[in-house]
Amino acid sequence: MEITKELRLAVLIDADNVPYSNIKGMLEEMTKYGTLTFKRIYADWTKPTVSGWKKVLLENAIAPTQQYSYTSGKNSTDSAMIIDAMDILYSGKVDGFCLVSSDSDFTRLGTRLREAGMKVFGFGEKKTPVSFIAACDKFIYIEILSAPEEKIETVKSPSRPAQKNAITKSQVVVSAPSILKVDRELIKLIKASINDIADENGWAFLGDLGNFLIKKQPNFDSRNYGFSKLLSLIKSIGQFEIDERETGKKNIRHVYVRTLNAER
Repeated sequence: MEITKELRLAVLIDADNVPYSNIKGMLEEMTKYGTLTFKRIYADWTKPTVSGWKKVLLENAIAPTQQYSYTSGKNSTDSAMIIDAMDILYSGKVDGFCLVSSDSDFTRLGTRLREAGMKVFGFGEKKTPVSFIAACDKFIYIEILSAPEEKIETVKSPSRPAQKNAITKSQVVVSAPSILKVDRELIKLIKASINDIADENGWAFLGDLGNFLIKKQPNFDSRNYGFSKLLSLIKSIGQFEIDERETGKKNIRHVYVRTLNAER
């Protein structure tokens, strides 16, 4: 998805349905899409189940909202979060929302905010129902935010007789753990998307492809499969051609992809 720094975003967190363990990673991800204008979290803070949140709220300047559970078994925090979302919407002070929850109860809220022209970014666990995911412009699984990015690790070579200027270490790429597997459905989705936006020679601009994939499937993210970039994911599949084209600007190239054996 295109990164837009100018967006003013309201962050609304359902403390009952997401863990607090990587709130910093969530907030860092959100800043890729805009400026965090509101940061609010909702819970019945008298319950011991949300006590872990209290420390991280101060560290990340998140304003807690108290909502008592009036009836046993009912989640009153959902209503408080939805009411605040609509108040913020009508204030005209934001351009989008980050809804942090794994609860399908916010499906209608996401849909309503998008109907009002808001950008909606969802954050939740892998267990999040498809209905809520589909209600967002983009949905990010929080599991991938706690996983390390692809990195280079230095590995010592097996012991051997010392030689002058000998290379004794090697580098290997270590990918972030994946939460999904590359399967036929993913490959089919990528091929169909390339075909939909390709030029007459079958080439599709990688940036446009990434945006189009998210429009088709809001929870699409190369990090779900253990790759920090879409290009790395496509290369790993081995069924696509890659063409890096000069743009005339120093060190800037545009990447195009097409399906192997595509009609010329």
